[in-house]
Amino acid sequence: MSIYENLLLDLNNGILTITINRADKLNALNIDTIREIKNAVQQVYDEPSVKGAILTGAGPKAFVAGADIAEIAELSEVNSRNFAERGQEVFGMIERCNKPIIAAVNGFALGGGCELAMACHMRVASDNARFGQPEVNLGLIPGYGGTQRLTQLIGKSKAMELLMTADMLYAEEARQLGLVNYVVPQEQLLNKCRELLEKIMSKAPLAVGLVIECVNAVYDKEENGYQTEANAFARCCTSEDFIEGTNAFLEKRKPVFKGQ
Repeated sequence: MSIYENLLLDLNNGILTITINRADKLNALNIDTIREIKNAVQQVYDEPSVKGAILTGAGPKAFVAGADIAEIAELSEVNSRNFAERGQEVFGMIERCNKPIIAAVNGFALGGGCELAMACHMRVASDNARFGQPEVNLGLIPGYGGTQRLTQLIGKSKAMELLMTADMLYAEEARQLGLVNYVVPQEQLLNKCRELLEKIMSKAPLAVGLVIECVNAVYDKEENGYQTEANAFARCCTSEDFIEGTNAFLEKRKPVFKGQ
């Protein structure tokens, strides 16, 4: 594992826990932290020992309470587009990863923090979590994909309301709207995420990765999602995991998948 200044990484039983470790700043995202998140996610892609990941924040107060306002205040018309596109690139890597990444939201997930959580494949929130996109309070809008993913997850009307009012959602309301999969007491948060990942990791890895690809194709205007699904189905049928899975079912035993 690489050495990081703003992240803590822990690999245990195939699950890589990535903790944004800036608790004194409520884990706010600065340029260096975004760069480190990119490198950590690349490890999820590249390292065979990593089967899935949890993304969380240090301390009990915040997942990520936003972007670094001091850096944002220095943006100009010249460099602001690059700033947004850099973050979109990293969050897109998370969304497209063929291994499951779950956001363990342990407190405030605001601005870039809410955008980061939404880029993950699922979100589990502690009961003290709060979500919001307060950028209009700064004369801004979300720049890391927030206008797109929030609309996809909770629908146009409610997304419009939250983006224009800067209101925050409590964890349970976020769950009811479909932004969050589960809400649990804070002390159970990481265990719930591990439980979900362990269940997913017991399935065929190739098929899990293709599920992610096909679901993402729903929102890609350049993709024919049905064709993507048909192609992925065909790929599954040529895999060793398909043979193992069907044989195990017929033989009434648990399959042993190899991701091949």
